[in-house]
Amino acid sequence: MTTVLITGASAGLGAAFARGFAAKGCDLVLVARDKERLEATAEHVRTVYAVAADSLPADLLEPAGLRTVADRLADAGRPVDMLVNNAGFGLAAPFPHSTIEDEERMLDLLVRVPLRLTHAAVPGMRERRRGAILNVSSVAGLLPAGTYGAAKSWVTSFSESLRVDLAPYGVRVLAVVPGFTRTEFQERAGMDVSALRDAVWLNPDDVVAQALKDLARRRPVSITGWRYKAYAQAVRHLPRHLVATRLARARRAPADV
Repeated sequence: MTTVLITGASAGLGAAFARGFAAKGCDLVLVARDKERLEATAEHVRTVYAVAADSLPADLLEPAGLRTVADRLADAGRPVDMLVNNAGFGLAAPFPHSTIEDEERMLDLLVRVPLRLTHAAVPGMRERRRGAILNVSSVAGLLPAGTYGAAKSWVTSFSESLRVDLAPYGVRVLAVVPGFTRTEFQERAGMDVSALRDAVWLNPDDVVAQALKDLARRRPVSITGWRYKAYAQAVRHLPRHLVATRLARARRAPADV
């Protein structure tokens, strides 16, 4: 039986990944800070999909919590076959207007945490010569879109490089690159997205379904929806200095408007 560990699994894309893998008969290890919501997600997939689902409450920004999850990934007696690095958050204000403490916390969760957890998971996968790592990035990483975009750019680049390194061992690596997705992410970050049209929004279950298809096809990057696929192609040819200027204006803090 395949076992999948998913971070940020209590809601949003993490919960959607739990449903998606459970529907395929995978057992789950679900990680998040909110113990009650996490257990509710675990109970849901146990009941609906008849799979094993362990809840592992942990704050990944705390050394003890991160160590607990890393130790679970490295446990040879209970092998984890797939890792989904999904936990994350964003900030409403651009870098000059956010606190350095918030910026460092975001950088840690988006970069240091997946780096650490991936490093814990890889030895066992490599030894077993099978496994998969899915790193949730963002279309924000395709352009100079603030420190969040910079961190997500690292996630995508890290995934593409790791994919090459692990291919000889039969371990697959996929960067999942969603656009605006209907989750709690924007609300938690305090972002005003009221001006966005309905057409730009993605359903989290659709993002997961596309990711699982692309994983099976051994693709390096998964992008959902023709709009975002077209966007990804277009940004390769746009002058980056002009795009950076436009994005900076769009991110301008209210006090500057």
